[in-house]
Amino acid sequence: MPYSARILDNALGAVGNTPLIRLDKIAAQEGLQCNLLGKVEYTSAGGSVKDRIAKRMVEEAEKEGRLIPGQTTIIEPTSGNTDKGYSVIITLPNKMSLEKEAALRALGAEVVRTPTEAAWDSPESHIGVAKRLRDEIPGAVILDQYGNINNPLAHEYTTGPEIIEAVTNTPSTAEQPSSGKVDVLIAGAGTGGTVSGLSRAIKKSHNPDSVIIGVDPKGSILAVPESLNTPDAGSPYIVEGIGYDFVPEVLAREVVDVWLKTSDEESFEAVKKLMRLEGLLVGGSSGSALSGALRWLHSDEGKHVAQKKGANVVVLLPDGIRNYMSKPWFLKMALEAEPSPLANRIATILQKAPSKGPEQERS
Repeated sequence: MPYSARILDNALGAVGNTPLIRLDKIAAQEGLQCNLLGKVEYTSAGGSVKDRIAKRMVEEAEKEGRLIPGQTTIIEPTSGNTDKGYSVIITLPNKMSLEKEAALRALGAEVVRTPTEAAWDSPESHIGVAKRLRDEIPGAVILDQYGNINNPLAHEYTTGPEIIEAVTNTPSTAEQPSSGKVDVLIAGAGTGGTVSGLSRAIKKSHNPDSVIIGVDPKGSILAVPESLNTPDAGSPYIVEGIGYDFVPEVLAREVVDVWLKTSDEESFEAVKKLMRLEGLLVGGSSGSALSGALRWLHSDEGKHVAQKKGANVVVLLPDGIRNYMSKPWFLKMALEAEPSPLANRIATILQKAPSKGPEQERS
């Protein structure tokens, strides 16, 4: 039974079970014949795909006896989208948005900011600071999304099956043909748990021939082969939640068939498409995933899928715009866009002197 059809015991029951939505307007604009589908993760209780791994990591640690209510402090280095009734400390690079910090503090977490430029293995990095706090605070535990197997398992056991179920349960019709399977899946890579878990879920039991595409921002080093990373390695990038300067343990790069590098500019342009054409208020990493998907579909390798009616291409949209409302890239997009024809018409009308109504003329 879908969770919307029953009373939930608490907010954790509203984690996951997110919709798979047709992106038909973008597909039409791009001249695609395939089904372009978005897995919209911001409808989860915490607004992010990271809700899933936080829930699973905590629940599994409870089963193992690592967490003791009232005694354990959970410390987690994160980009701000991860982390029941425990004291929580989040170490967060300065680059990450104020909205993320505010949301975490509103939920009762302590937030410690760290230098964005600090290398991952530096004592000053968000990982280094988290380890220092763990060593000094009695009962503190780092669940470690970078090395915790429950990160990819959350997606192998929930996100992947949800996508498969939605695709296989949707009948093929003359108007909306479907292959009945997930033919291509595109997801950004941060810790890498999402794309790794999704690949295993889809290829193991559903469609071994599915193409799994990993998207990595320019400046990050997660893509394979390494030559993809070399031109921009170490360069700063604005998009949050994906990319790293080290390869996390949970990222199984070998289960990804194709790696693509994306720029901030194309990511934010894709965000605009998702907002304006599909009404989906997503964040920058969702734009990265869509821009990678469109680039692949227009490539020599992907165009046969792009023009195949019924082929199902799924794009993982990790979070919403809530966490980025104050970011310059979003404010420029929302408030500094070129005036639309309707905006120009409104301005022209309001520049005229108001016409007198019948009552004013009689007076």
